[in-house]
Amino acid sequence: MTTLTGVDVFDVRFPTSLSLDGSDAMNKDADYSAAYVVLRTDDDLRGYGFTFTIGRGNDVVTEMSRQRALPLIGRDVDEIVGDLGRVYRELASDSQLRWLGPEKGVEHLALAAVMNAVWDMAARRAGKPLWRLLADMTPEELVDVADLRYLSDALTREEALQILTDMAPTRAARIAELEHRGGYPCYTTSAGWLGYTDDKLRRLLQESVDEGYRHLKLKVGADLEDDIRRCGIAREVIGWDAHLMIDANQVWDVPQAIEWVNRLAEFKPLWIEEPTSPDDVLGHAAVRRAVAPIGVATGEHGMNRVLFKQMFQAEAIDYCQLDSARLASINEILAVYLMARKFDVPVCPHAGGVGLCELVQHLSIFDFVAVSGSLEGRVTEYVDHLHEHFTDPCIVVDGNYVLPSLPGYSAEMHAESIAEFSFPAGGYWATTRSGERPLESAGAGAQA
Repeated sequence: MTTLTGVDVFDVRFPTSLSLDGSDAMNKDADYSAAYVVLRTDDDLRGYGFTFTIGRGNDVVTEMSRQRALPLIGRDVDEIVGDLGRVYRELASDSQLRWLGPEKGVEHLALAAVMNAVWDMAARRAGKPLWRLLADMTPEELVDVADLRYLSDALTREEALQILTDMAPTRAARIAELEHRGGYPCYTTSAGWLGYTDDKLRRLLQESVDEGYRHLKLKVGADLEDDIRRCGIAREVIGWDAHLMIDANQVWDVPQAIEWVNRLAEFKPLWIEEPTSPDDVLGHAAVRRAVAPIGVATGEHGMNRVLFKQMFQAEAIDYCQLDSARLASINEILAVYLMARKFDVPVCPHAGGVGLCELVQHLSIFDFVAVSGSLEGRVTEYVDHLHEHFTDPCIVVDGNYVLPSLPGYSAEMHAESIAEFSFPAGGYWATTRSGERPLESAGAGAQA
């Protein structure tokens, strides 16, 4: 019997604010960070997971992640990974921790970190990449792990089971299709951070086009005339055949969003992302009606599956951008994918940050293979930041995520990276705080 003997949780922060990577209209000085969880056993098996934050406050999420993981210590690993729905429900139902949300904020981010580590352990135990572990599960097994609470007015268990059952016989054909086409399509945000100069914007856009990207995203929302100029530069570089997306990162009220997006309509953006408060379901619906045919995309700050349910029911979004480290791992993410399929809304996961690209590649591949069965209108975010810190980094070739092949959720960081960037005592931050490196790198910041 293999026993889960302990948990280590690290406050890991990278000084991305120095280069303005991650800068947008709402968040100007991002230090991409992670509350990083390692589940230890009495043999060589480990589980690695994290949730993404942006600097200050990561210590709070780190401690909450430790609290979330404590009930797993001393348990039989086979018992844990053998019923991932039950383990999720047990942790999610902790009434004292749940009270701090419920199902939102720090306690929910922490549940995501811990359950991401549990799913990573399950995939490692099975010797499969996570997407393959999910794709090999039966429809009944998948429905059993999905968190369908509070969703029956939008999606019943029977409907969820039928969606998965209908797709099951052709899963292998879609895996072969992805392998043949070189992977799952992605778009890049790396060129379009708001703090970049026009020359850097132009150069990075050209590099992205040369690398095969046909979908590119710019941050907007700080100054309208600047946005008009920058969108003009983008169209000069990428042409009119490529897709341009714009992202306001929640900075506008609803009327302002409508006015601003319509001023940028001449540049034919595919979508406007986070045009207003992430919790404003009816506001998103109003924006969507007023800016069509420009699509509305949101979800990286979607706090739980219930918010997504309401977005779908209100016909508020054209693209669902769930986040792999804000929703409570696969159990909740699967519920959102199933609702999106029923409401015919493509899921284009949010990524960037620390390790989010590593996670979302698994989700998007699984969605195509077992849930949606379609690539139409679907493209997953990619940001070329911080992948060198992971032992199994995502690989992008010609604008496609190559299918991961190693066991797990691609969530393990190098031990050297943990030692260097743990806060506050890691090598980088210890010397920064002693004055040897610039203190401005310790700011908080942005979402991708």
